[in-house]
Amino acid sequence: MYSNPILPGFNPDPSIVRTPDGYYVVTSSFEYLPALPIYHSMDLESWRLVGHVATREHQVQLANVPTPGGVWAPTLRHRDGVFYLIVSVFLGGRGCVLFTSTDPAGPWSDGTVIASVDGIDPDLAWDDEGTAYVTFARHPDAIQQVRVDLATGEALEAPRPLWPGSGLYAPEGPHLHRRGEWWYLLAAEGGTDRGHAVTVARSRRPEGPFEPAPNNPILTAAGTGSPVQNTGHADLFELPDGGTGMTLLGVRPVGLTQAFSPLGRETFLTTVEWIDGWPHARLPHVAGTGPEQIEYDFANGAGLEDPAWMAVRRMPSEFAHPTPHGLVVRGEGNTLDAPRPSFLAQRQRHLGIECRVVLDVSAGTGGLAVRNAEDNWFGIEAAREGEAIRVTARAVVASFERSWEAEVPDGDLELAILTSPPRRDFSAGAVGGDRIRLLVRSSAPHSSTEEVLLTELDGRHWSFETAKAFTGRAFGVFAIEGEVLVRRLDYCGAD
Repeated sequence: MYSNPILPGFNPDPSIVRTPDGYYVVTSSFEYLPALPIYHSMDLESWRLVGHVATREHQVQLANVPTPGGVWAPTLRHRDGVFYLIVSVFLGGRGCVLFTSTDPAGPWSDGTVIASVDGIDPDLAWDDEGTAYVTFARHPDAIQQVRVDLATGEALEAPRPLWPGSGLYAPEGPHLHRRGEWWYLLAAEGGTDRGHAVTVARSRRPEGPFEPAPNNPILTAAGTGSPVQNTGHADLFELPDGGTGMTLLGVRPVGLTQAFSPLGRETFLTTVEWIDGWPHARLPHVAGTGPEQIEYDFANGAGLEDPAWMAVRRMPSEFAHPTPHGLVVRGEGNTLDAPRPSFLAQRQRHLGIECRVVLDVSAGTGGLAVRNAEDNWFGIEAAREGEAIRVTARAVVASFERSWEAEVPDGDLELAILTSPPRRDFSAGAVGGDRIRLLVRSSAPHSSTEEVLLTELDGRHWSFETAKAFTGRAFGVFAIEGEVLVRRLDYCGAD
């Protein structure tokens, strides 16, 4: 039993390696920078974000990549003291890129483009002679493979079909593993929604031919009442006791009908049993994420040291910097509808959160928000108007937007976003999403300390199933115009 999800919040497409220094996992990051978060654990229970592969925009070139493009489905491997990370930057980025480092926390190389790989979800493996094989998905041609000179990125052959999959929709996410005399090819099939599944084939040689497992799919939550759904995109690794573990993605849908997943695709861990030479996996047990409380006191020296901070298609330092009075977030005339907003964010990691921020908007317009994509977000915007502050709560879903307004006295103000999952019974509201409350309170001297509820929302409209952004909720502060001074931000989460 593991404390699943091991990486809560938007952390899809996990790839894992075991090293003498413990376990390392990387996940997809799509349009966010820094990109490709690297997590470390010694015991598979406690995980820590130690760094990112792409901390320089030119490594991935996301500036003009549309949502849901960007950094898709990496593979992390370790060989002869070197870490290798291969990934596709899809829909306009650098394409297939290989990064290397001797320290997974970074810095990583600028990357070598592998032009012959024109698909997604690249995997990296070596045969006994040291030849590198890149296996990838290319719709509609299923799984393909090419041998590559990793030093130059040049192909040693033309890409060739490897395996068409087991017959389910959209074979992708391949990972090639050696076990004894067999090479096992894992794939993700059925799409990344409720039909998602893990399938496998094997061959005596890395280049095939591959025969499918008789028990495919070896893992799926489709048609079950499991609290984890959309299970797939798996990777294998060795457990401390010599057994086999599996990382995979999944979602935690809430409510009576388990229809809406607020946090997007997360990383889970389960175990694998080998029977007659084939892997058999069980659905991951869910223990829930432990409570977390973080306080960023920007007015007393806190800055951007936490590696969890990220921004959309650029680094946070481009528009945010610490000062003696707090963290300044500089607006550039862009709202959260824009491709490159001034939005300093972190992944929402719990189903129930209380996020509060104290702001000074005397020199700018901005606030607190939660984002899935340019057309899927909600938040609270504040702007000074004469001797008062106009506060506007906004909810955006595709082409629909609604707003609610209030006025508070001039001075510092506290904005808050609270979420809570619905009950799993037959009560009113149980068939919807989580409940989202947007609140404001003035922090100005001699003002009322009463909190004002701006609106309450049904979170089904900001879930993975409706947003379709491939990411998940990210919370944080933003600026539209001028400079917003953030004095503190508190995050309290529990499942």
